[in-house]
Amino acid sequence: MMSMAFTNYDRNHQPPGQLFCWVGMKNFGEVLNANSGLGTAFWHVLGWTIVWAFFATFLNYILGMILALVINRKDTKAKGFWRFIFSLSIAVPQFVSLLIMRTMLQPDGVVNETLKSWGWISQSLPFWTNATWARVSVIVINLWVGIPFTIMQTTGVLQNIPSELYESARIDGAGKVTIFFKITLPMLSPTIFFNLIMQMIGALTAFTQCFIITNGKPLDSTLFYAVYLYRQSLTYSNMGYGSAMAWLMVVIIGTLTAIVFKTSDKWVYEG
Repeated sequence: MMSMAFTNYDRNHQPPGQLFCWVGMKNFGEVLNANSGLGTAFWHVLGWTIVWAFFATFLNYILGMILALVINRKDTKAKGFWRFIFSLSIAVPQFVSLLIMRTMLQPDGVVNETLKSWGWISQSLPFWTNATWARVSVIVINLWVGIPFTIMQTTGVLQNIPSELYESARIDGAGKVTIFFKITLPMLSPTIFFNLIMQMIGALTAFTQCFIITNGKPLDSTLFYAVYLYRQSLTYSNMGYGSAMAWLMVVIIGTLTAIVFKTSDKWVYEG
């Protein structure tokens, strides 16, 4: 399938009517050409996907880690209950949650109608009709699924940190901030390292969040890279362009992963 990137395989070049042939790097040139219609759309989609991946990755992990720390405090009551509550969003199939949230944020959905009944707004908020609102909404909705995963992953590490380390630090006069940066965060760093890589790769290749919630609307402003690749390959039958875009994503993810692994020794705790 990857070899299709070097052919002119599309709806006009399919056997038995007309055979496709090798075109070398032509597809890559057209995709990367910012002056062409296809290239302009490609760079627009890639830019938004990178922004989405950044916020989806770091917001999920930072907020998930904070909640995990709060739940695992000695003063927190009913720890098992809170873990169960956050795990419920994972138990429900993701497409079901996304469909429900898409409906809730419609102009006549429960969110807008509730805000109107409270007198907070006079007209519906443009969750799916304004590009900025739609992008922010997609990022916020993704937190519903992403944060519980981080809570469970972080909780497993927190429960395995020896309590003697914290007791020794308190005896030495260390405060909560010092303990977090000198003990908790270094012990979490290997988990953070691998989770960030996997979450970043997952965000860059995300499909469901866009396809179910907005399908790229309004005006393709929320279109993810994977959905755009899907459209080019299957909707428009431009297999050559679609395969070329898949190759480019492989290069992007491979480069990102190599950079992170190369710099990991500076901050991954191995003691």
